[in-house]
Amino acid sequence: METGDAMDEVDVKTPPVIEAKRLTKRYRDRIAVDGLSLNVQKGEIFGLIGSDGAGKTTTLQMLCGILDPTQGRAEVFGYDTVRDAAEVTSRIGYMSQTFSLYGRLSVEENLAFFADLHRVPEGVREERTSRLLEFARLWPHRERPASDLSGGMQKKLALCTALIHQPDLLVLDEPTTGVDPVSRREFWEILYRALAEGATIVVSTPYMDEAERCTRVALLHEGRLIACDAPTGLRGQLPGLMLEVSADPQRRALSILEEAFPRARPYLFGEQIHLHLEEGTGDADALRGLLERREVSVREIRTVRPGLEDVFVARLSEGAPAPAVPIFSETERDRTGVAVEAVDLTMRFGAFTAVDRLSFSVRRGEIFGFLGPNGSGKTTTIRLLCGLLTPTSGQAVVAGRTVGKENQAVKSRVGYMSQRFSLYQDMTVRENIDFFSGAYGVPRAQRPARRDWALTLAGLKGEERRMTRDLSGGMKQRLALACAVLHEPEVVFLDEPTAGVDPLSRRRFWDLIYSLSDQGITVFVTTHYMDEAEHCHTLGLLYYGRLIAIGSPGELRSGMRAGEVLETECDQPIRALALFQGVAGIRPSFFGDRLHLLVDDAEAARPWIVDRLQREGHRIHRVERVPLSIEDVFIAMIEMEQARLAERQAAGSSA
Repeated sequence: METGDAMDEVDVKTPPVIEAKRLTKRYRDRIAVDGLSLNVQKGEIFGLIGSDGAGKTTTLQMLCGILDPTQGRAEVFGYDTVRDAAEVTSRIGYMSQTFSLYGRLSVEENLAFFADLHRVPEGVREERTSRLLEFARLWPHRERPASDLSGGMQKKLALCTALIHQPDLLVLDEPTTGVDPVSRREFWEILYRALAEGATIVVSTPYMDEAERCTRVALLHEGRLIACDAPTGLRGQLPGLMLEVSADPQRRALSILEEAFPRARPYLFGEQIHLHLEEGTGDADALRGLLERREVSVREIRTVRPGLEDVFVARLSEGAPAPAVPIFSETERDRTGVAVEAVDLTMRFGAFTAVDRLSFSVRRGEIFGFLGPNGSGKTTTIRLLCGLLTPTSGQAVVAGRTVGKENQAVKSRVGYMSQRFSLYQDMTVRENIDFFSGAYGVPRAQRPARRDWALTLAGLKGEERRMTRDLSGGMKQRLALACAVLHEPEVVFLDEPTAGVDPLSRRRFWDLIYSLSDQGITVFVTTHYMDEAEHCHTLGLLYYGRLIAIGSPGELRSGMRAGEVLETECDQPIRALALFQGVAGIRPSFFGDRLHLLVDDAEAARPWIVDRLQREGHRIHRVERVPLSIEDVFIAMIEMEQARLAERQAAGSSA
């Protein structure tokens, strides 16, 4: 078995921990899982990826003995998941997509409940609880009700409850969906600790950087296994060239490349365009010549390593061009001036300050991205700007109307897509569109045309009578966006619109966002996907309700004074990461299957890092300086703010 470079070596001499043969699950006329066969070895982190509705959750639940297969069988540690379900479940820690926490119980009480459930002996319970809380950084919050924790803290607590009985197998269903990068990194540190202590891990994830860290990855589509290999092996199944193009004007360059290379699926990635050229269809020189003949200035074209996301999109799209996006409105929009402006905007709930004197402005037609850890005030800010909350102090003007004084006028000029789908699951696609047309006051004479436009935008032509609950996550997201802009708002607010959605659906959703921006609509979006942050014209970074940084992605990177990044590819990266944790002057973190080492001086640090890895017996593939990513900037800025906050608290307690 090929393990690639993603993770440490696994034990292939012992029988597999999981062995599934022709596993099938039917629901009436729908096949959720179709003849799935796979095995998981002891010590692996085994990843499941796939489009929405591909069968990932159903597969995990059958492997855990929660669901019985219609056909086929699965064995876990040699026990049949149906016949020996009790033996299977006793050795598994399972974390579902929906939290298994009890909101009214404290952090410690939740752990005690699950310790009782798994009959953890009293003699070891206290030590395990303390160790898990310390490592998950939850010890200071141990007496807080679970419902009062941030989303990231709740996910870490849910993982701790799954680990309290020290299971041999961890099964995690999209455990970090909707979690910020800092919390995701801390979550994965807990997983690495469990792995080092002998656990085997099976995890489904919509984050391709997490899939890169797995020993092997299985790609599911419509219930069938279409690929299974180490990340390096999967990337090797994408022949041809992956190119990154920097050109001006960018949108014109993209249009030319889409026309000339439709099967290459060019897409925007921040200030660059990425596309995959199949063998024999062209090269960098051909692209440069094409663009320059069309009066596009080419700054750089370089070959880049394809990621698992590129493999995912290529396999599931089969080279088909992306669907066309309909024109939002024939009305010419004013693209000058400011669409959103906040001055000292503040929101308090009792003694708690959720939004703390925010001041910023957003231009018309701009894509403005709001980043921040869970609980930093992003959603509260959006609700203020939509007129759904009245600020405690300060003011905001949205689409020319003052928040707090003209809330009804604000609401009529904005569209809002909340974190939880703003759709009615027990209504059809058409009924949802018609309902929101009425709610937003679309004139009756215009509703048939707007309905047709919305169906085209959402890619749901011919699906008008489908129940919304039966749509995939990506379809629901596009429908929710279409419903939010039926009334042709000047500003649209999107609160984590692509959380948990697969990469292909996310790319198509962002095509819609770009289209709205091109047509003069201002888009205000929050996201935990750092690659999506690269798509925004301007980014604002929130921390505890305060705006700690604002600027374009390029400005934030160039303005970062925290050091330089050495990207390191080597074998056994988990062990390599541990080498640099706690070392003065180095901030290590995972970046896909690579390490990013933030140092003061890359040229000076590189020889020491290479020597340290070699002395510990690592095979080094690459150690080189790379530009700061937005994720690097995000994590560094949050860590600096955390350090400042800790210093202030320490100074206050000693005063």
